[in-house]
Amino acid sequence: MRKSVGLAVGLALVLAGAGAVAGRRWWHDRPPYGPEVLNARATLQLVDQATSDAALGPVNTSVAGDGDQIFLGRVAWDRPPHPQKNGSFRIVLLDKRSHLLPGFIAVTSAEPEDVSTGTDDALDKAQQRYPWLQGVGTREIDGSYWSSGSAVFVDSVDASPVTFQTVLRAADPETPPGQMVATAPAAVEDLLVALICVGPDGQMYWAQRLLH
Repeated sequence: MRKSVGLAVGLALVLAGAGAVAGRRWWHDRPPYGPEVLNARATLQLVDQATSDAALGPVNTSVAGDGDQIFLGRVAWDRPPHPQKNGSFRIVLLDKRSHLLPGFIAVTSAEPEDVSTGTDDALDKAQQRYPWLQGVGTREIDGSYWSSGSAVFVDSVDASPVTFQTVLRAADPETPPGQMVATAPAAVEDLLVALICVGPDGQMYWAQRLLH
């Protein structure tokens, strides 16, 4: 009888512990707000060098050559009433045809010190959850994992609006598969702009498709 009681108590403790872990995980991964709160919007257009330089000045932009294309984008959102401490965003510009990101992005914002570019695990999580974001994270090629493109990192909800520029160049047939990035020629309709909400521990809360 005592043995049965002991087993029951032990089982109850295990279940309680598992429930507590699951509860903490749920709370940890729970978005502080949904995309509807931000009312995010985006624009993307083909421009000339002078227009892109003026839009990002004094930030240095990529210089286009013959046959290159300059894309100028802007993402803005409303400030949430209760922003999460140390939360952040990722803005991605993805070629829907090749599922590749641009190789370099110039960026500025209302808070220039709060924007940068790069890649991280949150992008891997985003492409795992959303099939339409396939290509924003690392790619497996012959047993190795590669990440050759860039996304915009936004470290503050007060950085809106964010303005970015990238130059797409003609594909080089000698580029190794692991170093491939989005290339020209492309139309605005070939490119996708998305906003990804990321938590302070790198947890990916949600992604919203803003254009195309």
